[in-house]
Amino acid sequence: MARRVFYSFHYIPDSWRASQIRNMGVVEGNIPASDNDWEKITNAGDKAIQNWIDEQLKGRTCTIVLIGENTAGRKWIKYEIENSWNGEKGVFGIYVHNLKDPEGNQSNKGRNPFDDFTMKRDNMKLSSIVKAYNPSFTDSKDVYDYIQENLSKWIEEAINIRENY
Repeated sequence: MARRVFYSFHYIPDSWRASQIRNMGVVEGNIPASDNDWEKITNAGDKAIQNWIDEQLKGRTCTIVLIGENTAGRKWIKYEIENSWNGEKGVFGIYVHNLKDPEGNQSNKGRNPFDDFTMKRDNMKLSSIVKAYNPSFTDSKDVYDYIQENLSKWIEEAINIRENY
């Protein structure tokens, strides 16, 4: 079954890393907003951003949070995670700090954004349910290859976790 996914990430520092994963061609991802479109959306205010996110989440089976150095704790990342989980979509994260940016730089590992949520049902952190994969490689090409090799499997696993929770 073809899966349609939503990619959640901190736009400014991680859009290059996110585009690498989107362009793997493994799954159908949401169409990224261009820099100009994203600027128009953000300049229109919170309601416009919320509407754009809600529209992008429609018809998606899974949300992939691309975890960079400063992803956790961001207002819209939290909104995307919460709405995805509550919308019964599969959710998981991939640490992307070891993928290179356009200047060839890697960044520091960020904290797990799923630590910010506590499940009402059993008082557990969402991070104890939702997986966040940290490729164990430091070479950007090896990280890329590892993500590409495992992405479809991780999506199916996340959907299965959500269906069985």
